[in-house]
Amino acid sequence: MAQQHLTEQRFSSLPLDSRLLHALDRLEFHYCTPIQANSLPLLLDGRDVSGQAQTGTGKTLAFLLACAQRILNSERPQTAPGKPRVLILAPTRELAIQIHKDAEKLLAELPLKLAICYGGKAYEQQKQQFDEPVDFLIGTPGRLIDFFKQRLYDFKSIEAMVLDEADRMFDMGFIADVRYMLRRLPHPEKRLNMLFSATMAQKVMELAYEHMNNAELIKIDADTPAVERIEQSVYHPANHEKIPLLLGLIKKLEPQRSIIFANTKHATIKIWEYLQGNDMSAAIISGDIHQNKREKLLKKFHDGEYSILVATDVASRGLHIPDVTHVFNYDLPELGEDYVHRIGRTARAGKSGTAISFACENHAMNLIDIEEYTRKTIPTESISNDLLIEPKPPVKMKGGRLKPRGGGGRPGRGGGPGRGGGSGRGGGPGRGGGSGRSGGSGRDGGSGRSGKPRRPRNKKSATQNQPPPDKKAV
Repeated sequence: MAQQHLTEQRFSSLPLDSRLLHALDRLEFHYCTPIQANSLPLLLDGRDVSGQAQTGTGKTLAFLLACAQRILNSERPQTAPGKPRVLILAPTRELAIQIHKDAEKLLAELPLKLAICYGGKAYEQQKQQFDEPVDFLIGTPGRLIDFFKQRLYDFKSIEAMVLDEADRMFDMGFIADVRYMLRRLPHPEKRLNMLFSATMAQKVMELAYEHMNNAELIKIDADTPAVERIEQSVYHPANHEKIPLLLGLIKKLEPQRSIIFANTKHATIKIWEYLQGNDMSAAIISGDIHQNKREKLLKKFHDGEYSILVATDVASRGLHIPDVTHVFNYDLPELGEDYVHRIGRTARAGKSGTAISFACENHAMNLIDIEEYTRKTIPTESISNDLLIEPKPPVKMKGGRLKPRGGGGRPGRGGGPGRGGGSGRGGGPGRGGGSGRSGGSGRDGGSGRSGKPRRPRNKKSATQNQPPPDKKAV
């Protein structure tokens, strides 16, 4: 919930509960960002809002304050188990976790209970949350629907609803699940509704019209001062030059804290392997990494234990990581809005930042759409020989774990090393070449067990390919 490009609007001038104002003072939040200054007066007056704003503009704090104020002023009975009063929907578990963390900080001294539900881990632990009263229910659509169908909770007591990153919900194919839940909430006129999205495409506007009560549309210009504080540049490497160029730039610039974005999980793993092999320790966010480990790596990067994070677009939305000085687009994203989200990880809280992109053979065509979206030509930098360093061999990752370099195969049962070339069961070399299990030649050599010619596995095998007696072979 870092504050950036602030307005003259003070939180103390808004009709907020004194306990919320005290929490804002404790967190040292005094002035509103543009999205907060435009949306909070409407929300505190009980009016629905559809906000178009990029990640990092302070919308999370805006909807958390509005929801908390709604519940604190409510005349309804106290919260009961299985009867949440606020529903906050997020497209990814990383964003849901971040919202939950922000809510914990803001509401730490208030009598409001939080619950979070997302896929990938802690199934039984998440179910147990509904044994106690829950005020704020935060989560991703799939896990929330799972628990709803088990009747662990219902939507009858919902007084405020937030749909965060609505455009991302469409992109990730979650919109049917979102509609399933929204249609089971109380009537839009009986709840406070908030929708936030990076873009207000027609499909997002239709969703707002269907499930909200005459929502006010608020647009915060994508070309914000935060983007203006980012020094952007683009290189045009050949595909085989991308890794040497990336390593050369990191070595030259020595970024204090950087994020490297790629378009695929495979590319993130390749980058991570080369960083590890070249003595550049990094964290990685990829679907191939177990959720528990991903959260620990994110925390270590957040806390400064790692200075480099390699990620797909999972990390480009909703994650508040302070003091990121450099963003590298190893692959150019297809959409201009994704580019803005990526580079928006830097230049936060009023600071400056650097964004460096690679327009390679596979993704150079995306540069046209990005420059049209940002309405700005990104300066091109030349690739000098000193930037293309010779990389050391990568450290391979297998199954989320480091694979040791070198070494033989697994031990054989009766002798030395196994399939990789050591001894087999009877002492001779294994399948890769020399003698077989009891001394004869292996599968790629001559005879089989005990040095004798191999027999057919059954009596029919020697003749099974011959044609029937009454027909001629063709």
